[in-house]
Amino acid sequence: MGIKILAPEVAAKIAAGEVVERPSSVVKELLENSLDAAATQITIEVQGGGTQLIRVTDDGHGIPAQDVNLAFYRHATSKLSDASDLDSIATMGFRGEALPSIAAVARVSMVTRPHDAEVGREVHLGWGEEVRSSPKGCSQGTSVAVQGLFENLPARRKFLKSASGERSRISDLVTRYALAFPEVGFRLVVDGRNTLTSPGNGSLADALVSVYGADTAGSLLEVSWEDTGDGYGVRGFISSPSMHRANRTYITFLVNRRWIQSPLLSFALAESYQGFLPERRHPLTVLNLSVPLADADVNVHPAKREVRFLQENSVFSALQRGVRAALVAFSPVPEMSSAGAPTAGTGPTTDSTAARFNPSTGAMWDGQQRSMPLDSALVQDDPTPVEAMSSLRILGQIRNTYLVAEGTDGMYLLDQHAAHERVLFEKVSKEVAGQTPQSQALLEPESVELSTAQEEIVQSSAGLLERFGFVLEPFGERTYLLRAVPAVVTDAHGGKALLEVLDLMAYEGLLREREETLAASIACHSAVRAGMGLSQVEMEELVHQLQSCDSPHTCPHGRPTIVHLSSHHLEREFGRR
Repeated sequence: MGIKILAPEVAAKIAAGEVVERPSSVVKELLENSLDAAATQITIEVQGGGTQLIRVTDDGHGIPAQDVNLAFYRHATSKLSDASDLDSIATMGFRGEALPSIAAVARVSMVTRPHDAEVGREVHLGWGEEVRSSPKGCSQGTSVAVQGLFENLPARRKFLKSASGERSRISDLVTRYALAFPEVGFRLVVDGRNTLTSPGNGSLADALVSVYGADTAGSLLEVSWEDTGDGYGVRGFISSPSMHRANRTYITFLVNRRWIQSPLLSFALAESYQGFLPERRHPLTVLNLSVPLADADVNVHPAKREVRFLQENSVFSALQRGVRAALVAFSPVPEMSSAGAPTAGTGPTTDSTAARFNPSTGAMWDGQQRSMPLDSALVQDDPTPVEAMSSLRILGQIRNTYLVAEGTDGMYLLDQHAAHERVLFEKVSKEVAGQTPQSQALLEPESVELSTAQEEIVQSSAGLLERFGFVLEPFGERTYLLRAVPAVVTDAHGGKALLEVLDLMAYEGLLREREETLAASIACHSAVRAGMGLSQVEMEELVHQLQSCDSPHTCPHGRPTIVHLSSHHLEREFGRR
């Protein structure tokens, strides 16, 4: 086939695909235009997950009447003059691609008026072509409405998530911008319901309250560090070591207040918390890195999600020093315990009558001894035949995390958390499949304040949560009364369990069916943790329960529950072969 120039409408759709991936991409581009226009109040309205309607209204500078039509031409922008401006980009947008890209795949209308104009201007476009334009009376600022997104690109539209999934992405995006620009008041209205209102008073602490709630925001640690020599610095808030989450969705990195994703910053944050957090737990952070404009290249990704740094070491050092300084200042000097006194969490109690955690049911044991045969079969994903593992003898724990067992063909190590996750996952799944979920009512309803993302999960999965044992009742804006929890949940505060489950559902919901995700989330939260000492009886019971599972090889998230070190391998390591 010979070479030919693409038709303008085809080229426009291809170019739009680089900028407009989904409804949240439209919201992002319009929000950035509003911020560049110095808006102090921004309202985002969404219907049908953004495919029916997205409207962003601001009180910014507005667009002069003679420039309204020009704004929809590709590479038309008021933010750059020549190539040298690319060396130090201070605006959120700069390519002049947002409006024409959106207009190429939707029906768009704009109403705008600068402060010095007596009348505004209204323009309507359909799939990139102007339909009509006329004067219109309106308040100062700009309102852009986007309807029928991707109706002219059914191939693109069919790859979108459900309406609830797209709403969740939009909510997450708006909350990040509310945290990046606390001096701007953001209001998000989803299907006629107000889901987020930030005060816009310039206080990041108050913005955090509007996004995460007063309890969470009030327990965060402030970070403030700056190197006056090279202009690098970091400001924001981080969670204390006692507060951590099951996934990374609560980590917000901003570079010169631009929300980005960065493996470099993620690694620096993980290194900063090294020794402060349990394994596979993550902090809640909102950190803005101040970087000289000339040292940050924001023009490396079509959607501006990534930034390339000229001085990566300086960026890494700034974040690590700032976070470490806050953590060290918070952490008290450890006190010496009296001689012989046991330290909390260092091992299992020796009191045989103490109430303890029951791995099989998720309830507390009364300490009564129960018999269990040690020669039970245990299936694992090692190539060793099952017959070689016909008997296991539990020897103890390593670091209160891994169970050590001796079998007929060597040594076996079990991850107690992963193993108990598998046990509880299958228990909960079978109860729900048989429509016999075990739920326990709380003695007193617990008030739980949710983030916008968590509330989105509750709204879209209320019936599913109740099927699994969570009984919730609305109790004000983003606040719910928790009346019952699944029986396997043993926390004194069921609200903590609910928040953990909602976080895991949000994180894994794109990869799993909701039912499987919820069962895995409940199991993960309720399972014994790494670092928890278990008695001999408890360890044996856990192995016994794992044997009975349909898929004992891995936890619900795919991690192995058991590994095998054969006798042959042991002899080879010790030079006996």
